[in-house]
Amino acid sequence: MSQYYDMGDRTLWNPSQGVSLLFAAQVAAHEAAVGLPSGIGPMESDECQIDPVAFAAFAGALLTWRSRSLHPVRAALSDGFLATVLALAERGGIEVEWPPAAPAEGGWRAELRQKARELHRHMAG
Repeated sequence: MSQYYDMGDRTLWNPSQGVSLLFAAQVAAHEAAVGLPSGIGPMESDECQIDPVAFAAFAGALLTWRSRSLHPVRAALSDGFLATVLALAERGGIEVEWPPAAPAEGGWRAELRQKARELHRHMAG
């Protein structure tokens, strides 16, 4: 069984129910962390809608939140989720605003972009 993440009449992602449940739990945790709704609507009859405006704001807030801490455990816990969010944004043609880079950030941005590209290829839609 799978679930559908749609934007209008277009399916952006169709993961298995188990993957979708894990993603939804991470959405809730990250909404609390950044203090913004994700723009991902409720899952009803194995379908949910993504609001592109709210989703872009959420993704941008996640990037800002991520850029404010180089803590290795925080990065490990959040980067996979953030890469998934960026891949979904790419699939939906949703432009995400990245915060300005700080000199001490290292290569996490390039790594995150690469992981998002890899995930984009694996998302069935």
